[in-house]
Amino acid sequence: MSKRKTTSPARTVNFDGDDSAPPDNPLITKEGWGHFVGHEPVPPRLLTAAEWTALTPRERLREQERRREYHADLPMVNTPTIRKVVATSRLLIQLNRNQISARRGVFLSGASGTGKTTALTQLGRAHELAVRKRYRRDVNRLPVVYVTVPPAATPKMLAMEFARFFGLTFPSRANVTDIVDAVCATAAHVHVDLVLVDELHNLNLATRSGAEASDQLKYFAERLPATFAYAGIDIESAGLFAGTRGRQIAGRFVVVPATPFSHATATEQEEWRALVGTLESMLRLREHHPGTLTGLSEFIFHRTGGMIGSLSQLIRGAAVLAIEDGSERITEELLTLVPVDYAAEQSEKRTAPAKPTTRRRRAA
Repeated sequence: MSKRKTTSPARTVNFDGDDSAPPDNPLITKEGWGHFVGHEPVPPRLLTAAEWTALTPRERLREQERRREYHADLPMVNTPTIRKVVATSRLLIQLNRNQISARRGVFLSGASGTGKTTALTQLGRAHELAVRKRYRRDVNRLPVVYVTVPPAATPKMLAMEFARFFGLTFPSRANVTDIVDAVCATAAHVHVDLVLVDELHNLNLATRSGAEASDQLKYFAERLPATFAYAGIDIESAGLFAGTRGRQIAGRFVVVPATPFSHATATEQEEWRALVGTLESMLRLREHHPGTLTGLSEFIFHRTGGMIGSLSQLIRGAAVLAIEDGSERITEELLTLVPVDYAAEQSEKRTAPAKPTTRRRRAA
């Protein structure tokens, strides 16, 4: 009885219903993933001065809270890394559609903070929205699976991550073969054709369990008629392409590097300025003047080290602070108050231009 229950197809998200994910459903569950795909922040309308004056104190607090929530959840901009990952993966999905084995995949590799997870999830979101549009009436279709590799992963732990996404449950004594069979049966039932695997650097290929977990991923890739896209920190240097296993992987996967933005050439400076300008256009602050942030793009670059994650945190944090302190605009002074991650702080120390007073002393 229990075995039949575990191998039955998992319940899928009803795309046309009210299946919003509660806070305890993370992205690695079908409910959390479905909520992420369907969520689209709506920019609040900015009130006129007369409308703002007419509000009661309680109404003003509610209006400010709405805008704080919006800025804390600003939509992600379409970076070059995201565009390359989406374009490459869409092509591979087409090429893999009728492949029986040896399907091609994507590795997204780079340092922490370069937007790997964002690019991976945006790929999944774009693909799932396209599939939903194509199969509007098929509410049981779940084309994308998103899992993360747990630390010190074993084959069974990895298989359970796939099972958890679908909502499959097993007794503690279940063996990995039963879990894998149930996952594959469910994936086939809901027409999975894209599998996203994040935190790949958690696979320690120097250990037996890590090597076996890597083999487990390869087995899933052989069993599931899907394109696999992986993301991890500097995975080329982790030994993933070494040895017999590595040579086989290297022959089947495209590596897309995720790197910080550069500011060395005029073209790179313009690309960064355009990125900052896109984020600025999303702001909903009553006293902010368009063009202020693009004018500070060099300062913002050195403040963030060109990291997309640090940039997002800086702009979102400054917008929230601007609402809280009542200034309703982002200035250079306000940007210095927003905490950034340690890597961005170290980059700022290394790359920030000399202060005017220092340059004057040198000139003298």
